[in-house]
Amino acid sequence: MIAKRIVSCLAAAASLLCACFIYALCRLPVFAGEGYELSCGASSSARVVRTTTPFLFKLTHSVAGESARFAGDVHAELLHAYRAEVLFTESVGGAVSYYCYSPLLGAGILLSGVQVNLHIAVGHGCTAAGTPVIFGGF
Repeated sequence: MIAKRIVSCLAAAASLLCACFIYALCRLPVFAGEGYELSCGASSSARVVRTTTPFLFKLTHSVAGESARFAGDVHAELLHAYRAEVLFTESVGGAVSYYCYSPLLGAGILLSGVQVNLHIAVGHGCTAAGTPVIFGGF
């Protein structure tokens, strides 16, 4: 009888530990760049928070989107890393934006009639990447 209770308690503890581990994995930052920004609130553009600890912030807050900055033009590496397909591009103010879909990221948002979940902007000596898109400007 005591052995059954011990086994039940160990099974419950193991299940809880697995659930916590999976929750933590889901909160890992998507990007490895600098200048991390997280979009919080009801929509991904409601409030942009800059942080140096995105993992800790994501553990305790609901996040609708995130972005990071990289030195130089690394858009090709990002496209490859996320197995992304470029859906359309636009050029504004000396920067080129690539609106993409990646099977490795969430559902995204509908832009110009297509589902976008990865936005990469290149210009002025740096690259920004965001999911579903970059908020807070580039």
